[in-house]
Amino acid sequence: MLPKRSEFFELLAAHSERVLAGANAMLRLVNSLGVSKQDVAALVEEINMNETSADQIKADLLTMLHKSFVTPLNRDQVYALTLDIDSVMNAVQDVAQAASIYNITEVNTESHELASMTVDACTRLTRAIASLKAKERNKETVDLCVEIEHIEEKSVAVMYKAIKSLFDTEGDEAAALRAMRMRQFYSLQEKVLRASKKSAQTLEEILLQNA
Repeated sequence: MLPKRSEFFELLAAHSERVLAGANAMLRLVNSLGVSKQDVAALVEEINMNETSADQIKADLLTMLHKSFVTPLNRDQVYALTLDIDSVMNAVQDVAQAASIYNITEVNTESHELASMTVDACTRLTRAIASLKAKERNKETVDLCVEIEHIEEKSVAVMYKAIKSLFDTEGDEAAALRAMRMRQFYSLQEKVLRASKKSAQTLEEILLQNA
């Protein structure tokens, strides 16, 4: 099997686009918490649909990878990047499921900020992967990866601020249980950004090894 060089890059780009769609839906979900249960339910379903679509693209990528004699990038690199992108999508879905399972009805300012940072990181990830096939755009790709890493580094402080606010005032047992649920929710939001950073680092490794 000798697929066109562009087919690998097209599937990688499509994979990252599903992640970005999921991240955008997650931002709308966070903005809908405590506002509209119907919107939250619809957005959870939208994220699940994007995850299913991303899984199919991942399967297509891995099938092509296993059957191809020649690949445009090192086989292990394509495999690693595919799994990293998948991890971002899975982390987005974890946030959506937690909102439903934990019955999250309100979040703080930092949660909205984390969701916005996720969209920013995933937007850059999608742009970086789209530029991967053009060697003349390597600097642009590296710059985007560095920006993703900086976003993730800033998100850690935002997450800790969100968690700290949960324990600034004492409350009853119900308040303590809510604080535990919200702590997990904020940690899951930051996990998406960690996964995005890992994808960016894999991209940087690919660029270095193919320079």
